Order: sequence, then structure tokens, then C-alpha cells
Amino acid sequence: MNALIGLRDWVDDRLPIVRAWNTHMGEYWTPKNFNFWYFFGVLSLLVLVIQLLTGVWLTMLYVPTAEEAFASVEYIMRDVEYGWLLRYMHSTGASAFFAVVYLHMFRGVLYGSYKKPRELVWVFGMLIYLALMAEGFLGYVLPWGQMSYWGAQVIVSLFGAIPVVGEDIVQWIRGDYLISGVTLNRFFALHVVAVPIILLALVLLHILALHHVGSLNPDGVEIKKHKDESGKPLDGIAFHPYYTVHDIVGVIVFLFVFCFIIFFLPEMGGYFLEHANFEQANSLKTPEHIAPTWYYTPFYAMLRAVTYPLFGVDAKFWGFVVMAGAIAIMFVLPWLDRSAVKSWRYKGWMSKVAIYSLAVSFLVLGYLGSISTTPGRTSVAQVFTVVYFAFFILMPWYSSAEKTKPVPERVTMK
Repeated sequence: MNALIGLRDWVDDRLPIVRAWNTHMGEYWTPKNFNFWYFFGVLSLLVLVIQLLTGVWLTMLYVPTAEEAFASVEYIMRDVEYGWLLRYMHSTGASAFFAVVYLHMFRGVLYGSYKKPRELVWVFGMLIYLALMAEGFLGYVLPWGQMSYWGAQVIVSLFGAIPVVGEDIVQWIRGDYLISGVTLNRFFALHVVAVPIILLALVLLHILALHHVGSLNPDGVEIKKHKDESGKPLDGIAFHPYYTVHDIVGVIVFLFVFCFIIFFLPEMGGYFLEHANFEQANSLKTPEHIAPTWYYTPFYAMLRAVTYPLFGVDAKFWGFVVMAGAIAIMFVLPWLDRSAVKSWRYKGWMSKVAIYSLAVSFLVLGYLGSISTTPGRTSVAQVFTVVYFAFFILMPWYSSAEKTKPVPERVTMK
């Protein structure tokens, strides 16, 4: 034991591991009233680790060429010991990643985790989401099935709607005049090297920014305002051991659900792994219905909702602008909210209606983006696209105009 302590002290003199532990775990004071919504940050880290580990093993067996990519995936599934498990862990992990990230983001909206002084925490979180979307798209192309190929064809061709430079951008992304083995190879490099490095750096910055200003809580009360003689927040508890043990419960429940899906519903009826993707990519055969994976469908529905040209520019371009704008507008959320309170518990009825409307519109658009279009469905998508943007555009007005409830001085245990 003395030898271990001596080794720790020797390392600590050269690398401040004890100070880092105290700063981010042992003496990182967190609000004592975290609830269910605060599990999803830890679950996001868990899924990130799962994706990195399974991705490394899949990379050892995958062949990133147009001729062999599909066959290598089949080889992993059929001939490699537990290859099917690794592949399903990775494909289910992609959907699980987006599920927990969406819930994590929604918690931020509910409790105002983007408001001062946490604006940078939110911006880093949004950059993580953007990197995650890129990573998911790049990985989706790699199995080189029918939906992978045609999904890439649709998404990449969107950039062609940009006036003047669009076609040059499309060719630059593809690396060829059409989606080909060259495209597959560069997407593989980006998926396994470039984007994960960016993602890990952003996760680190997100955590460092959070731990610098401190975690918020469901009441939106700053626990640093009330401290005892030793400087410990009266409404705070150390992250370790209290929340490390607390989060184990959420991790265990999540892993039960995760494993159930892997073993019994890995395709989730075509939502996680589309049936068309079990056919090898064929540039001469278009699938009956091309749709992205479920976690992109809300934005895909917004893209398809724009059907009219404007100012002499193709509707396809304006659809691309709307889709990109739906993501970009989330970045400025901290500066749109003018409410005097952070948490929705103490906001007025207009903010609560707006939050419910945002959630409903996102779910409806997600469903509409996964099915084929009809004039009626397009009209519904147009309505809910307006509802989605109204949440953000009208926020400066309704957040400042409504009457709020008094916020308690100390955290409550509701």
C-alpha cells in the first residue's frame, strides 16, 4: 500500500492527477436535487465508449472498397466469432447515441442549461451534436448497401442546390463524378479518424466548460451562492461517490434495454437497419423509398416541406436552407431566451406551451420524414416546420412578456 501511495505521489509531482480528480470528481460540488433527466449526460459518455471500442474491432475486419465493403460486412456478421454482436452493438449504439443526446438536449431546454453563464457549454454541446450528425452519416454509408448508397446520393446532391459553386462542392465531397469507391474510402477515413478526434476534443471542452461554471439543477438555482464556512455549497454534494453510485443505476437500466434491443430487435423493424441495406449497392436500381435513419428524419421532413421556388431559386436550395437553419438556430438559443428565470418550472404558460409544441413538432416531423410524401403529408410537414421555427423566432417576445413564478433561494427536492 505504501508503495502504491509513493507511486501516486511521484506521478502527482509530475502530473497533477490528484488535483484533477478533486476538480472533476471528488470535490466537484453538484446540486443535490438532480432528477431522471440528468442521467443522459453520463449515458452519452457510455455510448461514446461503446462506439469507439466496437468501431476499433470492426475496423480490423472491414474493407473500405466498393467491391468488398458489403462482402466484408457479411463476413463479419456470418463468419467472425461474435462479429454479429460487434456489428449490432455498433449499429444499435448509433441510434442509442442520438436517443440519449436528444433527451440530454431537451433537458437543457427544459431547465435553461444554456443561459448565462453556461452559453459556451451549450455551444460546445451543439458542436458535439453537429460532429455526431457527420459521424452518423459517414458511418451509415460504410456498409455499402442500397440505402447507404442512395442515402449518400441524396444527401450529397443537396449541396448541388447551392448557386454557382454547388456542383463543385458536390464533386469535392464525392472525390469523383458520382458516388463511388473513392467516396467510400474517404468517408471511411473521416469516420474512423478525423471526426472521432474532433468529437473527443469537443466532449473534453464541453466537460471542462461545465465544471468551470458548475452544473445547473431543475430549479435553475445557482448553488454557489450559499456556502458554509469551509466554502462547500450548502445545496451541493460531491459528484463522487454520490452521483457515481447514483448513475450506476441509470447505466444498468440502460444496458438492460440496450442488450434487449441487440439480441431481440437489432433492426427495430427497419428503423435502425433498413431492409434495403441488406442488398448490395446498385447504382442502376433505386429503392422504392429513400429515407435517412430515424435520427435525421425531422430535418429531412423540413427539407421536403419546401416545395416552392423563391426569388427565381430552386425549391431544393430553399429546402436545404431550411434544414440547415433548423440546426443553426439552436446555436443561438442562449441569446434568444430573455426570461428572468432559467427552469421551466417557474416560467409562464407561454413558455410551457412553446416547449410542448417544440417536442410535438419534432416527433411529428420525425415520423413524416420516415415515410413517403403525399400532398397531405407535405402540408402537415409545412405546418410543423413553422411551429418548430416559431419556438425560436418568437422566444425573445414570449420569454420576456410572460409572467414568471418566484424562484426559491435554495434548491427544492421536488
